[in-house]
Amino acid sequence: MIDATLKNANILIVDDQQANIDVLTGLLDAKGFMSYTSTIDPRQAVSLFEEFKPDLLLLDLNMPYLNGFEVMIQLKDVIPANTYFPILVLTADITTESKQKALMGGASDFLTKPFDLVEVDLRIKNLLKVRYLHYQLENQNQILDERVKERTKELEQTNIE
Repeated sequence: MIDATLKNANILIVDDQQANIDVLTGLLDAKGFMSYTSTIDPRQAVSLFEEFKPDLLLLDLNMPYLNGFEVMIQLKDVIPANTYFPILVLTADITTESKQKALMGGASDFLTKPFDLVEVDLRIKNLLKVRYLHYQLENQNQILDERVKERTKELEQTNIE
């Protein structure tokens, strides 16, 4: 079983093949993940991202209307700067060019279909762990910033007195 934080992660799946979505949601169910949504229409990816606020995106590359590369380009406009948002590309495209283009375009990891479900599960968990470590680091930095501001204010007040 996975730890409670990861179990509650929001996962978005964008793949034009319902069979692939069914395999992935079956895996997520079996591994105890509780919050996920999916679409077979990549044109919905950005609106689902904004509504669902996922912690991870599972993304196909070869889809009608918009391919995975175009989805990643659109997401760059809505993902806040300096935010670590993991994208796991799951594709039948085995070319080195596609792999490199995906990784340069924002993908955090890349797996080819047919995929090994154990490997998919492990990579999902690893990407989510990194995402949550980034959250913790951001929170600690905010706490430290607030402490520095409070301490600076106290020192300025003491100097005035």
